Amino acid sequence: MLCPLHEPVLNVFIAELIDDSPNTSVFFHGVREHTLNFIQPSERPPDANMLGSSSVKVLLLAVAVGVYLIPSPIDPEPYIFEGPPPALIGPLAVNTRLQKGRRLFSGQLKGPESFTADQNGNIYTGTVDGKLWRISNESLTFITQMGRDIPECGTSTDYEPVCGRPHGLRLDRDGHLIVADSYHGLFKVDPWTGEKTLLHSSKEGADGIPFGFLNGLEISKNGTVFFTDSSSKWGRRHVRYEVLETNHLGRLLSYDPVSGRVRTLLDSLYMPNGFAFSPDEDFLLLAETSIGHIIKFWLKGPKAGTKEVVLNNMIGYPDNIRLSEHGTFLVGITTVRFRGRLFPPFLDLIGPYPALKRFIVKLVPLSWYNVLLPKYGLILELGPDGEVIDSLHDPTGSLTWAVSDVFQHGAHYYLGSTDLLFLPVLEEWS
Repeated sequence: MLCPLHEPVLNVFIAELIDDSPNTSVFFHGVREHTLNFIQPSERPPDANMLGSSSVKVLLLAVAVGVYLIPSPIDPEPYIFEGPPPALIGPLAVNTRLQKGRRLFSGQLKGPESFTADQNGNIYTGTVDGKLWRISNESLTFITQMGRDIPECGTSTDYEPVCGRPHGLRLDRDGHLIVADSYHGLFKVDPWTGEKTLLHSSKEGADGIPFGFLNGLEISKNGTVFFTDSSSKWGRRHVRYEVLETNHLGRLLSYDPVSGRVRTLLDSLYMPNGFAFSPDEDFLLLAETSIGHIIKFWLKGPKAGTKEVVLNNMIGYPDNIRLSEHGTFLVGITTVRFRGRLFPPFLDLIGPYPALKRFIVKLVPLSWYNVLLPKYGLILELGPDGEVIDSLHDPTGSLTWAVSDVFQHGAHYYLGSTDLLFLPVLEEWS
């Protein structure tokens, strides 16, 4: 028997008929009629959709497995903050007092991070391009380059190990600058000729451990240089790895300029940063940035050589600490730790989950983390026991944000930063 579609055709024509089914075509082959229903994409058998969905799932799974197998650059530890950030009430109440200032040297100074001044009123600072500067009557004078002076200095953190990055700096009794370069070590610099002398190299380090990230620096009344090594693992250009990893590989050290001896005073610290002596130098307050702590380390008396936490669960992450002219401590907050509209603070959220931290750093470039940082300026004033006395806020970042240092010089306060392109100056503590 022949198939109807193969019967001899006497008169064939095709007519498109519109009936109850708009997608139906009727074919007339002689006297026989055949109706063919054309299947629309939405009416395809379930197997077709399932096949496309399965392919996407397989692809996503392959990508996830691939990312998982990539070694993570960090080996984080879990860390849980003591609780949510403190409420913005009392001495922490929101205000706009930090907005009463001005910006100097826009585009000329990038990241003036720490300051000191001589008896003639000259102010000294260092920047991300590895340069030291003198500020006099709002004029800027170049002093020296800490590393090699190449055109790429300041264009990327990748060049910092070559160009240098001065962090803490103070003047000694002979009028020389003592500088902690984050990569290269401790230096003595003539502030007028720019002549540099390496006092102790980062490669040499202390106790068989090289310095990875020199940061804060102070000089005691007897000439001893105290300084911090924020991490023996991560350099300054990888500071975000240091914060995310939340390790305790930092140290507080001292350098004797007479003997050249370096001693470790405290170890196992969480990113130790800036610090300041008390007026009598019987203790110092030191910031552990990555966990939002300030500790007191006793230098004299029955508690000498011991430490205690005097402020924890802070409203932000502390950077440098400076002694004010009336004996209180001024703390720059590099990033605030406020609760967002939907989520808790980023580091609070991921802190307990090392696997999540490992995964995040594989996907997110270091430079992208700036997007997560709010432009909120904040300074804290503390009493001798770490109690918050006062705070100055810039909620919109109109003057500054990411404050690293608060240096009082006369009636003015010079505000440091790690990489902002200007020098903020607060004209009064109102």
